[in-house]
Amino acid sequence: MRTRTAVRRGVPLPGALLVAFLAALLCTLTLGAGTASAHAALTATDPADGSVVPTAPARVTLTFSEGVLLSPDSVRVLDPRGERVDAGRPQHDGGRSGTATVALRAGIADGTYTVAWQAVSADSHPVAGAFTFSVGAPSKTTVTVDSAATRTDPAVAAFYAIGRYAAYAGFVLLVGGCVFAGVCRSSRAVQRVAVGGWIALFVSTVALLLLRGAFTSGKGMGSVLDLSLLGGVLATKPGAALLSRLLLLSAAAVFLAVLFGTYAQEDDGRGRSGDGAGATAGGRTLGRRRDIAWGLGVGGTLVAGGLAATWALAEHASAGLQPWLAMPVDVAHLLGVAVWLGGLAALLATLWSGERIRRTAVERFSRMAFVAVCVLVATGLYQSWRQVGSWDALMGTEYGRWLLVKAGLVVVMVGVAFLSRRWTGRLVDAPESRRPTVRKKPGAGAKPARGAAKPPSGASAGPASGADAAETASGAQGTKGARVSTDDSADAVDSVRAAQLARQRAAREKAAGRRVRDADTGRTGLRRSVLAEAGVAVVVLAVTTALTGTQPGRAETEQRRAVAGRTAAPSAARPADVRIAYDTGGTGGRGTARVTVDPARTGANTLTVTLTDPSGRPVDVPELTLSMTEKEKQIGPLRAALERQSAGLWKAKDFRLPMAGDWQLSLTVRTSDIDQVTEIENVKII
Repeated sequence: MRTRTAVRRGVPLPGALLVAFLAALLCTLTLGAGTASAHAALTATDPADGSVVPTAPARVTLTFSEGVLLSPDSVRVLDPRGERVDAGRPQHDGGRSGTATVALRAGIADGTYTVAWQAVSADSHPVAGAFTFSVGAPSKTTVTVDSAATRTDPAVAAFYAIGRYAAYAGFVLLVGGCVFAGVCRSSRAVQRVAVGGWIALFVSTVALLLLRGAFTSGKGMGSVLDLSLLGGVLATKPGAALLSRLLLLSAAAVFLAVLFGTYAQEDDGRGRSGDGAGATAGGRTLGRRRDIAWGLGVGGTLVAGGLAATWALAEHASAGLQPWLAMPVDVAHLLGVAVWLGGLAALLATLWSGERIRRTAVERFSRMAFVAVCVLVATGLYQSWRQVGSWDALMGTEYGRWLLVKAGLVVVMVGVAFLSRRWTGRLVDAPESRRPTVRKKPGAGAKPARGAAKPPSGASAGPASGADAAETASGAQGTKGARVSTDDSADAVDSVRAAQLARQRAAREKAAGRRVRDADTGRTGLRRSVLAEAGVAVVVLAVTTALTGTQPGRAETEQRRAVAGRTAAPSAARPADVRIAYDTGGTGGRGTARVTVDPARTGANTLTVTLTDPSGRPVDVPELTLSMTEKEKQIGPLRAALERQSAGLWKAKDFRLPMAGDWQLSLTVRTSDIDQVTEIENVKII
């Protein structure tokens, strides 16, 4: 009956399961609310990618889907030989944070130029890429798009990812352990959880601060201690957030000292207060403890909120849609995760250590976790809409697939939590056990005054005789110094022995506690279910860390639309096929040329030319040339580099057309040294 009553006192089971399921399905879309972000995507360039311009532009301009942070090497323009032709430092065009522009040197020659760019998006994630454009006509170049694009060093990226995971885990353990200690139960095991979280968060933050410069610039591990890179990082918003986190951790260290020091001592003092004067002292202790509790509650809330804000203010919540709402929602989301998962770790540590914990304390954590899940549901609904945007993005993007994996893991976690709740209802508190009081014999614990004579073993406890007194008096002066030395040695031996006895007593109590722990089936079942729940939580945090480097579904969808808008080509577009009859006037000079432009869109195309004689058989000619001109825009002629494939078949790959429109195709066929003809047809490029 007692077990059933305990279960009914909690949140109604159907409602709890419903909220938990919504938390798993909706909140896990943004469990990394402080981690995943709308990475900046390149949406437009001037000159356009793959375009051919008649004259050299004065500058190159890039447009992104969101604001970016620029460095001196954010935009590099390389000529066909691989030498830089950009002049000056990249800047935002017109002060718009979502653009980057750099001037070019005057008088650059015709040819193909490669633009390599790198930047840090407003959500603190580095982005990079490259594209080409040509002046006059395309040319051969020693630079490729893949070689020009900046790549993050694999070792730096791996250590940076580990640092991010450790930072989130440390934050969860620090905040969750402190909340558990203040609301449910404080113990040495919980203290180790909270202090371990503080250490993990501090070390990982320092590591991230040192690694960030190399991570965003594409340099190796050798540049981690480069002070110039560190100075550049501190001048950015992510660097300032990391530095602020270190300052807040110093305040968190003071908080830990009070929570597990003064506050815990006041709690022990209250438990030892008795009747009479002890009750009065206990009342004063209770009032003092209440004041300390209020101070810890206010100060801890400010420190925890500030730590969560170092993620919200520097990452995706500060960029994109509704940042004024997304940042406080992000802070609440992170705090909810920390209270739930960190409190779970503290509960597991307490159960595993064998320390006694009352059922009321476990029930308080259960109610606290329920409130945290409700916060996750509320913030997750908003964040899932903000980051994913649509079911198509959830199912059709890499980010969406990772979210589905995480949703499945959290569903498993909620199922295990239900088992933990059932075990909580079966807990039965054992009666308080008191240590046996050891009675000391009169005088057994009293040490003789330093310098006083010690009676020999077997001496009577009665008054000393006159002869003994005289003998003692006569030898006291000569042995005074020896007695002092002997007493000091005895004190040292007594202190060492006392420490040994204390360690032995602690070991016996720990072993006895573990025996009691293992004998309690309710606590054993709860411990195992909480361990399984915590194991799933570790995997969830790992998946969340993987999501930090993945572009969210909404951003990826917008990027696809931007690319589709630039190409302005429908998915049903078909290659252009032109048949041209020619006659050079000489022997065997008549035939038909079939020209195919695939896919007949702006950008790269493949040209295929097939020559046949009047009977339809393939025919070879000494020379065949093809060029295309856009008369209205005065672009071209752009000559195709045709290569003979077989008898009557020529092909040109990667023939780039800079824009849509009606293009004039000129085909020149030479059948002998003196016989040739040029035919012209129009081709529609979309």
